[in-house]
Amino acid sequence: MQAEVEAVARIVRWRMWGFEWEGTSGAAMANIVQFENVGLRYGDGPETLSDISFALAAGSFYFLSGASGAGKTSLLRLLYLAQRPSRGIIRLFGEDAVTMPRARLPGFRRRIGVVFQDFRLVPHLSAADNVALPLRIAGMPEADIAEPVSEMLAWVGLTERAGAKPETLSGGEQQRVAIARAVIGRPEMLVADEPTGNVDPEMAERLLLLFDSLNRLGTTVVVATHDLHLMHRVPSAQMMRLVKGRLHDPTGTLRHPPARELA
Repeated sequence: MQAEVEAVARIVRWRMWGFEWEGTSGAAMANIVQFENVGLRYGDGPETLSDISFALAAGSFYFLSGASGAGKTSLLRLLYLAQRPSRGIIRLFGEDAVTMPRARLPGFRRRIGVVFQDFRLVPHLSAADNVALPLRIAGMPEADIAEPVSEMLAWVGLTERAGAKPETLSGGEQQRVAIARAVIGRPEMLVADEPTGNVDPEMAERLLLLFDSLNRLGTTVVVATHDLHLMHRVPSAQMMRLVKGRLHDPTGTLRHPPARELA
């Protein structure tokens, strides 16, 4: 495992070259995310999420499970600031995300890597340029971009497709580009919605290894999945289960995670 972690560290090493995000570092916080009695309602309908309370420990790995319609995607949207809750408190990176001015949201979102179910690649950009996008947005010198992008595409098995536009890629290839784009910036938190749903089992294992290695480098990882086999591949991961819009937490460990030693 150490060799794989070192390989991922080489790919994302630019984060250590001075491109730290502004604000409080996630490594300095016991909990990177806190939800308190959060509810989410779309329009006048019933609540999609009700009384959600939990804390995500910085540098931990979580699997989010639940039946179709349980609210997994809605919860992830709250996590990566695409949606504001109807009620309750959300603290992210030590700050109140509910009352945060909209002008500050883009900076916070850049600290979060997101793998969408529908990929959301930029259609006029090649696979390589889609992967490079977070580095360019962060202001990385152009001369330093090609190497990590090339290594990341190799990791996800797309070296030969680097110049291809999204419309010419299969669903599985688009998913791998989306994952590479989400992780190349070594975000403080990675949120992935069914990230292995369109790839074969061998690639699913490799992508999970990528997430696990990134987590060992300090990134908090949240993966929504139905794949029980996948969940068992990360023994240290904690489980979050949604049941009809409510978080199943009979022992209270999600709401009050045990103290852990921070690096």
